[in-house]
Amino acid sequence: MNSRAACALVAAVGVLAGCATPSPPVTTPVERVAPAVVRPAAAPLVESPPLEPVGPAVAPGPGRAAVGAPTVSEPVTQPAVSPATTEPTDEQQLASALSDLQRYGAMNADEIRREQNVITQLLARQHSDFDRIRLAVLHTLAKTAQDDQRAMQLLDSVVKNSPGSVAAKQLAAVVQVQVAERMRAVRDEQQKADTAIKKLEALRNMERDLLRDRIRSGGGGAGGGGSSGGGGG
Repeated sequence: MNSRAACALVAAVGVLAGCATPSPPVTTPVERVAPAVVRPAAAPLVESPPLEPVGPAVAPGPGRAAVGAPTVSEPVTQPAVSPATTEPTDEQQLASALSDLQRYGAMNADEIRREQNVITQLLARQHSDFDRIRLAVLHTLAKTAQDDQRAMQLLDSVVKNSPGSVAAKQLAAVVQVQVAERMRAVRDEQQKADTAIKKLEALRNMERDLLRDRIRSGGGGAGGGGSSGGGGG
């Protein structure tokens, strides 16, 4: 091998050796990163009412609450509401009065007297026209002239009452006509009875007169016949 070839071989080996030898690593500066700190999640804020200063409790005066003392709300009680009372209508009062008048017709004398006392007391408190009609009908059931007059006065006060109840006026007018008719019939019967009594008294007087005349005439004839017979003997 010549020298020139040996030099080329050495140069090639040198190149190969340079390529096979690892070069020192190039270190680049690395920035240090601080570790991340994980913080706990914050709790949600809760609004709270402002705290009031608590002072010493003061004794309450009349109509005042204690200062600093907790106030207790008292239950509010609603006032009791009474059911509204409605006055009966004229039709309802009329129906009630007619029912009572029908009931009175089946009463005896004692029951009528007791009912008169009850209605009289009611009339003194309420001054109701329908009660006046009730009392008037109860008076007519006594069937005396005095009671009929009282009944007519009560009915007349209802008819002439102003303003008054229209239904009561109509009922009083109807009853008044019936009572007037009955009073007229009673008067007619009384007049007929008086006329019959007078006729009977006249007949009795005539009979007494005839009997007296007969006695007188019969007594005189008998006396005359006896005296003539004695003279002939």
